Amino acid sequence: MPTLANTRKRSRIVSGQPSSSAAQAVESALRRAILTLELRPGSRLSEHDLAQRHGVSRQPVREALIGLARMRLVEILPQRGTVVSRISVAKLMEARFVREAVETAVARRACEHFNPEQRRRTGDLLAIQEQAAARGDHDGFARADHAFHVALAEGAGCGLAWEALRDIKAHLDRACQLTVPDAEAMLHLVGQHRAIMDAVDRRDPDGAAETMRLHLTEILRALPRAEAEHPELFE
Repeated sequence: MPTLANTRKRSRIVSGQPSSSAAQAVESALRRAILTLELRPGSRLSEHDLAQRHGVSRQPVREALIGLARMRLVEILPQRGTVVSRISVAKLMEARFVREAVETAVARRACEHFNPEQRRRTGDLLAIQEQAAARGDHDGFARADHAFHVALAEGAGCGLAWEALRDIKAHLDRACQLTVPDAEAMLHLVGQHRAIMDAVDRRDPDGAAETMRLHLTEILRALPRAEAEHPELFE
């Protein structure tokens, strides 16, 4: 199936492992492919083809698709099969609202106390992000960006807050593939990350929260252009 061609580079899942583990592995692989737009919105997914691709039976694939449907990343259509959900601007806006509420609170909490080890880690991750941006490595930048926000939450003693955002954030991640297209855009985000950490270092909760809020509104400015350039990917 052409829409799954890029997933061939993924490692096959070892046959014989428990169905729940196989389902989790398939779900993780498909989730990653959906969020990076390797599986484009609107693509049809075949249980049979996915089972062959990942070297498992159809049952783990079916369980994986049900999990992705709960996240609203795929739609299971009676008598018509499963398709990758198109990007919903309404869901994206709701996800951004929730993320802003949580992460501005995390930024404030970080100004009260921040774990020194995690502070060193955020510094390392900012350097990794800059290097990825200079290379034009969007996937590497996205991984480091994710790790930065995890480190910020964990450093503030709010690791569970980030875990709560995992599924919600998925709706933003796909749009970010379209709205952070080049090195200049990536470096702009790194500058915002540095400003957040500067406010944390100053123990400035209002400044940290406001800088985080501005950081999370970037997508609002970039979204109209992404919709205009890629209308087929949106609802």
